[in-house]
Amino acid sequence: MSGDGNKKQFWKRNAAKVPGSLIKAGQKPSPATPGKPKKATTFQEFESITSDAWDVGDDDDELLAMAAQNLNIEVVMETANKVIENHSKLHERQKMDDNTHEEGADNNDEEEEEEEEDEEDEEGDLTSPELSFSFQSNLDTEGRLVKSHSEAPIGSPKDAAGEHAALYRQRSLPHRPVIPLVARMADQNTSGTPAMTEREASRLDKFKQLLAGPNTDLEELRKLSWSGVPRQVRPITWKLLSGYLPANAERRENVLQRKRQEYFGFIQQYYDSRNDEHHQDTYRQIHIDIPRTNPLIPLFQQASVQEIFERILFIWAIRHPASGYVQGINDLVTPFFVVYVFEYIEEEVENFDVSSLQEEALRNIEADSFWCMSKLLDGIQDNYTFAQPGIQRKVKALEELVSRIDESVHHHMQHYEVEYLQFAFRWMNNLLMRELPLRCTIRLWDTYQAEPEGFSHFHLYVCAAFLVRWRKEILEERDFQGLMILLQNLPTMHWGNEEVSVLLAEAYRLKFAFADAPNHYKR
Repeated sequence: MSGDGNKKQFWKRNAAKVPGSLIKAGQKPSPATPGKPKKATTFQEFESITSDAWDVGDDDDELLAMAAQNLNIEVVMETANKVIENHSKLHERQKMDDNTHEEGADNNDEEEEEEEEDEEDEEGDLTSPELSFSFQSNLDTEGRLVKSHSEAPIGSPKDAAGEHAALYRQRSLPHRPVIPLVARMADQNTSGTPAMTEREASRLDKFKQLLAGPNTDLEELRKLSWSGVPRQVRPITWKLLSGYLPANAERRENVLQRKRQEYFGFIQQYYDSRNDEHHQDTYRQIHIDIPRTNPLIPLFQQASVQEIFERILFIWAIRHPASGYVQGINDLVTPFFVVYVFEYIEEEVENFDVSSLQEEALRNIEADSFWCMSKLLDGIQDNYTFAQPGIQRKVKALEELVSRIDESVHHHMQHYEVEYLQFAFRWMNNLLMRELPLRCTIRLWDTYQAEPEGFSHFHLYVCAAFLVRWRKEILEERDFQGLMILLQNLPTMHWGNEEVSVLLAEAYRLKFAFADAPNHYKR
């Protein structure tokens, strides 16, 4: 089949996945031309998502400038190199374990292997973080090559036959049939994990000592947070790094009380207007989008949680009329909400019933989530305005950066006429939240809040490292349709803190290499 034929079939089946369907508001799609959009009108075609402009004061070359602050480059580069080195050593050890495991599995007869595979398909959700959240060997249990690490088969804890089953049973988690693996929060420094290691306990002590002082050293807190924040201190750390709370400990309680009262004052002032004629469209779109937010996690399907999200998003839209509500902003509430729920509970959050919380705690979680989301959006506001100029610059910068760091991948996508906009729009609009499990997003945001301009400038380098991470799979695809399906469904469901740490280390290397060399960056 020709390349054009593949593209036509792909667009017919997958038009809903492409942002805004790449069609102008009010314009009927032409069945004869379902291919790539015209470059001259690419970003005008997003008018169906945004309807007005924001007065932006940032320079157009914002993404090419080095952050004004230096985050102790020696410390972070040393950390990045150690992460990559440790990951390589772990990968080698796992390879040896997998080889031993394969030798034991070969002693089982063919019928037992088939039964194991059947059970693995049914119980694939039961793997432990240690197994699921680390890079796997490229060989499955039968010695076949698999396309990516995360496609390797997953063991069943129920199978008692042979060394193969015993290994997996040792690593299995308690049965949790409701939550698929991609939707689980459990990872290191979160719920449902074994006791902390000595190193993790030491890091937690450092955070507690730093936070216990009368005036928190925010620069030191950023350095500690870059490599991840322990769950126990993540709520207070995020509030400090986002600028929601002051560094002075004595002032924090008064600031919290005042900001929470201010938010619920907005509720009293504005929320009843959601049914007014000029606000109906905004509220209707929010009401439609909320149930789609993390649909696999029962926490977000509770009526009381959805009402909280509706209030947060509606109040934000009313207070920012230049952009209003844009699809994708709903995703940005969820990490803050989960982190601030953890401030009040010890158990796993996925199935947690928020109605068991005291009303005051729930109100605090809602107000804190609103203000921290607002702080985040203040730094990327031009992503959601008329013609989305922020995304326009970032997608273009990503294309130029990838052409410099991996020419083979760049030319491969050019050869099959894949436009970066067709997959990277979502990466910028949703900050990779649709590409990664929520547990990974939370870990990613630890570093974003520690980095100067983390959600805008540093995110570009994370996207570049993320794309190149899949270079093998990308180069194996030989048509437009295959590339688009891969790029819109990257296999990250088994990812955890380790994979995110390696990704961030690679992103920092790219930033260190290119942010100080704009001429090299621009060719």
